Amino acid sequence: MASFLPRGAARRRLLLLPPPLPRPAAVRHGSWALPAALLRRGSLVGGRWVETPSTFPVRDPASGDELGRVADCGAAEARAAVRAAHEAGAAWGRLPAKERSVRLRRWYELMVGNKDDLARIITAENGKPLKEAQGEILYSASFLEWFAEEARRIYGDVIPAPAKDRRILVLKQPVGVAAIITPWNFPSAMITRKVGAALAAGCTVVVKPAEDTPLSALALGELANQAGIPAGVYNVVPCSREQTQAVGEVLCTDPLVAKVSFTGSTATGKILLKHAAGTVKRVSMELGGHAPFIVFDSADVDRAVAGALASKYRNSGQTCVCANRFLVQKGIHDKFVEKFAKAIERELHVGSGFDSKTTQGPLINEKAVEKVERHINDAVSQGAFVVTGGKRHSLGKNFFEPTLLSNVTTKMLCTQEETFGPLAPVIKFETEAEAIAIANAANVGLAGYFYSQDPAQIWRVAEQLEVGMVGVNEGIVSSVESPFGGVKQSGLGREGSKYGIDEYLEIKYVCFGGL
Repeated sequence: MASFLPRGAARRRLLLLPPPLPRPAAVRHGSWALPAALLRRGSLVGGRWVETPSTFPVRDPASGDELGRVADCGAAEARAAVRAAHEAGAAWGRLPAKERSVRLRRWYELMVGNKDDLARIITAENGKPLKEAQGEILYSASFLEWFAEEARRIYGDVIPAPAKDRRILVLKQPVGVAAIITPWNFPSAMITRKVGAALAAGCTVVVKPAEDTPLSALALGELANQAGIPAGVYNVVPCSREQTQAVGEVLCTDPLVAKVSFTGSTATGKILLKHAAGTVKRVSMELGGHAPFIVFDSADVDRAVAGALASKYRNSGQTCVCANRFLVQKGIHDKFVEKFAKAIERELHVGSGFDSKTTQGPLINEKAVEKVERHINDAVSQGAFVVTGGKRHSLGKNFFEPTLLSNVTTKMLCTQEETFGPLAPVIKFETEAEAIAIANAANVGLAGYFYSQDPAQIWRVAEQLEVGMVGVNEGIVSSVESPFGGVKQSGLGREGSKYGIDEYLEIKYVCFGGL
């Protein structure tokens, strides 16, 4: 471990720590418990679990109870993890693609075999319903499966040369150490979508998970070790909100880091881009969304309502691709609003994620609740009507009622910025051109949705929407096979699909002369 630690005082600070403590016992809360076999509290550096002098609490957003404390890494620990990844990089990159594929496949199998335990960890630290968490684990694991297969399909090229004594070859090689900075709303899938591609390409990684949800990243680290992922290939540096800036700056400025992949807000993405510019790193950014959901007069209203419910209220509206602005054409506006309200009241149930009846868990924290309240109050003050919901739930803490607003205008805050909560504001429009103009007015463009049964209109609108992903008569578009990413200020690059691995590869031209 010593070779991975920072020099000088910081190094002595780590070496003088007592031996790592035993694995924690299962954390029990009422009728449910977290799996002791997958709970880790140290950072993962060079294949070993490393304690730090300070720790920070991880809390259940439903109750506020402390789930446990994990290592609070700082700049020194981040640099140690980068060095560990760098030292492991050469051997991992030279490993035959088939061998990397086998290790990733084994990691996938361990995830599937431990899906229930991994899902309980997500529900505990994130709050989403257990059924959703189980779905996330299978979705998360599928990226390891997909990229295990793609590892063996990294093809170069042979180009006809301009001279008969030359040959032109194109090689694809790993970029090097990748810094992976992930959010709390999908604490497992946002890691594997990046890490699967990076490891398949031959890169090594340092993961900085969100401070709200580090347990999932650490559990993945335990399974990576079991899968035979070599020491230093997958490293995790959890940290508190207070240390996030220092750790993020190290990961974006350290010369040994060749690539930064980040999912989070546009504002934070811009800061990280500035840091990465100093050493001209490769970057992938999946940033904020403000997705329009358009329902045209020709739409199947029942199908549109079902799609709206799935798109808006999954994970209590805390997804980057969830519908944020509902645009409904005048001819079917009232019918859609009435049916949407009834569906919300009939099908959505707020409660603890561990309750089998729950479809809506808590928001992640008080700040998230306050933002939803602010958007609703602003809209109502300007003339919007609360059709259903509109306030904190009687369960208290971070629970909020699924909310539907009508009589909404583009001057209201909820149509100008991403809410990231269970709020559906409905804007009435008259013409297709008007809907397109409203949808494209945002400076971001991640996902967009629309419902229509007019084939010509479907082609026109799909081509004109300024977003990276379009759902036509569908409210859920994400899949491992599809390229995920946005345009404008929603980010750079693509994740998943056959294109995702290219983000971690360099193209090298070889001119072979004298033949």
